[in-house]
Amino acid sequence: MMKKIAFLVAALMIGFLTFSSFNENPAGYKIGDEAADFSLKNVDGKMVSLSQFKDAKGFIVIFTCNTCPYAVASEDRIIALDKEFKTKGYPVIAINPNNPNVQPADTFEKMKEKVKEKRFTFPYLYDDSHSVYATFGAKKTPHVYLLQKENGKNVVKYIGAIDDNVRDGAAVKQRFLANAINELLQGKEVTLKETKAIGCGVKV
Repeated sequence: MMKKIAFLVAALMIGFLTFSSFNENPAGYKIGDEAADFSLKNVDGKMVSLSQFKDAKGFIVIFTCNTCPYAVASEDRIIALDKEFKTKGYPVIAINPNNPNVQPADTFEKMKEKVKEKRFTFPYLYDDSHSVYATFGAKKTPHVYLLQKENGKNVVKYIGAIDDNVRDGAAVKQRFLANAINELLQGKEVTLKETKAIGCGVKV
């Protein structure tokens, strides 16, 4: 009898842990999925949602942070992407998913300092509930999701890396994200829809 009870308890614990793990680490979006809107605080204290960008054709959503060397190495490229594509209808929306209790240099105050230092031209939002990154399925910083507006929906068109050399912008040979946006602007289907995001794991 005791063995049966112990077996049932063990089975329930495994089931609980599996269920918890599943809920804490959802698969996230896939190509063709509709991305849900969100409302996150920008460094200026204002709440930002995708729905506020009425004239946008889509969005370059990038999960990034203050601290990861890969994210830092990508900052100038992210600024350049916003400059290149914002006026064409694809603004950058940067989101910091990290928990400052785990990574102290990723606080909201430090985000403000980063924006001032680098002169970001795009929103830098704080995912303080750590829910938006999980909904998207972001695993790294940086991790890119290219969205396109279609019939009132924000449809995922590309997921992965900015380009083929996250460590050195001067050595880039293939601009994965820029190529995908240009194809959308030409009314074409994105040829390379997914690449592997290389960076630091999200700290939650």
